[in-house]
Amino acid sequence: MATFISHSPAETEWLGERLAGAAARGLVIALSGDLGAGKTQFVRGLARGLGISGRVHSPTFTLVNEYGGGRLKLFHLDLYRLETPEQILSAGIEEYLKPAGVAVIEWAERIADCRLPIADLKNVLIEILNETERKIIYDDFGA
Repeated sequence: MATFISHSPAETEWLGERLAGAAARGLVIALSGDLGAGKTQFVRGLARGLGISGRVHSPTFTLVNEYGGGRLKLFHLDLYRLETPEQILSAGIEEYLKPAGVAVIEWAERIADCRLPIADLKNVLIEILNETERKIIYDDFGA
């Protein structure tokens, strides 16, 4: 596990962009953090690092946003509105656990009780330290 202190949204995006360099097909990133922690900023940087130029926004109301045009396709999932293992499983997220690209799951702690098999899983936790600083604890991506 590594730790990075971000002092701005731009630094959070920078870390995502840097880690994207080591991303391989099939990678699933379990992204956790409170509302406003910077999860979507991290995903924006990841997308940029994958060479995706489109606008990245949180899929809170759609569950999944797909982005192409980069080195790998990016699947951005948001489980905020799903509360139970039954809701999560019935939403069909299993197909994104072996992605033909990279999948990022916001509010990933909600899948803990689902016992889903994920081969290449990396965890990223963003903690709010104060108004501008975030502590980001993440698994080694090999970057």
